Amino acid sequence: MISRSLFAAGVLAASALALPPLTTVQDTLYKADGTRFSGTLTISWTSFEAIDRSAIAQQTTTVTVVDGNLWVQLVPTTTATPEAFYSVKYSSDGKIQFSETWAVPSSAQPLRVRDVRVASSAAASSDTSSTTVNESDVVGLISDLGARPLKGPGYAAGRVAVVNATGSLEGAVGSATDCVHVDGSSGPCGGVQPSFIDNDALTGLVDGANSTFTLSAVPSPVGSLALYRNGILLQAIQDYTLSNSTVQFTSGAVPQPGDTLLASYRMDNSGASGSSSTSGSYSAAQLFPNPEVVCHGTGSATSSTTLASLGTCVIPAGYLSAGDRLDIRFDLAHGNSAGGFSFELHWGATAVLHRDAAAADVLAAARVDAAIGEAGAQLSHQSWGAVLAFGAGVGSAADDLTSGLTLDIQGLVAQPGDTLTLKNYTVVRYP
Repeated sequence: MISRSLFAAGVLAASALALPPLTTVQDTLYKADGTRFSGTLTISWTSFEAIDRSAIAQQTTTVTVVDGNLWVQLVPTTTATPEAFYSVKYSSDGKIQFSETWAVPSSAQPLRVRDVRVASSAAASSDTSSTTVNESDVVGLISDLGARPLKGPGYAAGRVAVVNATGSLEGAVGSATDCVHVDGSSGPCGGVQPSFIDNDALTGLVDGANSTFTLSAVPSPVGSLALYRNGILLQAIQDYTLSNSTVQFTSGAVPQPGDTLLASYRMDNSGASGSSSTSGSYSAAQLFPNPEVVCHGTGSATSSTTLASLGTCVIPAGYLSAGDRLDIRFDLAHGNSAGGFSFELHWGATAVLHRDAAAADVLAAARVDAAIGEAGAQLSHQSWGAVLAFGAGVGSAADDLTSGLTLDIQGLVAQPGDTLTLKNYTVVRYP
């Protein structure tokens, strides 16, 4: 009785130690370029029961392929319950190259990959089982989902995405033509742009000795200054140095009589603010923020008994703006003195002043102050002569300054043979 029991126990032990049937898959793998494949095959499967009723648990195994040599033993799946498949992923060079599905039959002889490879559609149609996977079962999934940005209350399709204060994504608010700022706000595009000055004539005496000249404005940035002498571009440091709007020429580059000095540069308008003239600020930086001599020199002479031009000063279009002021000064000399003379200053189409001098007035002078407003200018003047009484007055002119303006000093003599000469005139603009 005891021996029979021992025999039965031995049979059960032998049955428990018996391995499930295995099929060998052995092959040589190549790449498309003819070289041998080296890498790993990751083979995974779901739980199934083999033909000998062995319970095969869901698992994954990795097979190393060296120089194309593949050898692996697997439990047949074509006779499994339920029918099962192996999912095979080929990896090489540190990444998954491709994947395929195997159906392994029972075989005493080694099989090649082509014998077990099946179309993925066939495997999908045969797999009627469904498995529910909880988020918590996937390692790292919960933390990854928590790290992703969420839709905020203002999220909208077709809008620029911005991140709100809580880290959620929202759509930028504004009109279709607005620009989005880095803080997520929006507003009209653009801003205060830099001003450009081209062909700015430097102020200073060109006599071969003077080395200090002044620009009409302060270049910003400093490197934007392009300074030309007789059309030749000068080099900073080597030919000159710049301090604000003052140009200091080096000893070997001092301008000589007859030289022409022109400059082009940019100005920074970032400090402009406000829009009301009563507040003392303007909507944009002044184009020429420093005083400048607009015109100066000697004029011509006339012996005409009708008004003739003795000297002019052309104010460029757009040069004057509200808040600017012009100081106009000129001096006259009367020759022969057989009779008297008259002189006038014309501000565009407006005659600012008219004086009639006597024969004894060998010299005369006039000063005109022009205050530029939003429309036109207010003009005040004073004049006198050697015997001509001091005279003053104030008026206004509605000439359009946007298209430019010409100042014209005119004069006549009462007796033929007399001369009236414009000895000197200066026009200075103050911002």
